[in-house]
Order: sequence, then C-alpha cells, then structure tokens
Amino acid sequence: MGTIHRFDPGRRRRAPARHAAATGWREAARGLGPILFALPLAAFTAVWFLGGFPPADAASPEASGADTVRKHFARCAGPVRITCVVDGDTIWLEGDKIRIADIDTPEISQPRCAREERLGQQATERLIVLLNGAPFELRPNPDGRDADRYGRKLRVLARGGESIGGMLVAEGLAHRWGGGRRSWCG
Repeated sequence: MGTIHRFDPGRRRRAPARHAAATGWREAARGLGPILFALPLAAFTAVWFLGGFPPADAASPEASGADTVRKHFARCAGPVRITCVVDGDTIWLEGDKIRIADIDTPEISQPRCAREERLGQQATERLIVLLNGAPFELRPNPDGRDADRYGRKLRVLARGGESIGGMLVAEGLAHRWGGGRRSWCG
C-alpha cells in the first residue's frame, strides 16, 4: 500500500518568501490595470470633446462675458432651424436666430444682381467652414444692443481674439457694419 499522511489542521504549508512577494505584486498590479487604461482614455476624451487646449495668449471668455461654442453647422434647410447658417451674417444657434453684429454680407434671398448672389453664396459657405473649424466665442454686441428690429440676437463671433466677421471682411466677402446696406453690384 502507500504511505499514509496524517492530517494536522494546525500545520499549514507556507510558500517560499520570494513566491509570496511576487504574488503580492501581481495582485496589486491587477488592480492598477483598469486604472492605467482609464486615466489616459478619460484625459483624451476630455480634450477631444472640449476642442483641445486653449491658446496660451487667448483672452478668457469668462472675462469678456462670452460663451464658447463648439457645434456642427450646415446650411439651413426647411422650416425647422436649430443650429445652422442662413447666410454670411446670420446663423441659428440652438434655436436662437443670431445676426453677426460687426459685418454685413451680400444677400442670397433677394440679391440685387448676379454678383451679389455669387458673393453671398461664397460668404455663406466660408462662414460654415470658419464656424466648424474650431470652437469660437459668442460675444455681446459692442454697441450694447441685444437684438435688432427683426428680433435677431446681435453678437460678435470671435476665435483667438479675432473677429470671424473680420476674417470675412479681409477675404472680401463682407463689409464692416456701418448701420446700413451697401451695394454689392458696383
């Protein structure tokens, strides 16, 4: 027959010291795995959804009373307008109709000539590209008026301290707002 071993409940077999230390390290590392995976993922996600880190020299939107906006804009179509671009100086943002206060662009709904319609279409498309390019600030109208006679909110759109309307002016697609419409047909 074989050897009979006596059972002694008071006697336990212990692992060698080096094995116990390795096992403890593995147990501790096992708990760190999800954390080491989740932290960089959370940081990347936060930067992605917040639109990246702000430029170091950019003025604080909170200090200027501005709201920072990051939305996807397309050309407005149909009767329901939530967030879209009407033309080169009018947008809808989350159901609010906003007139860009510091510029005037050519009309596309009732142009006076073919040149005005062509420039109006270009201004509209360029504004869509600029708004979708990166987050921008929605600033109060510098002259203090909150809305125009048509009920549109008057705001200045800016990125990095520069007016988006000013970008359209520099490209020949808008005029600085001077209180009335200028001709685009001359």
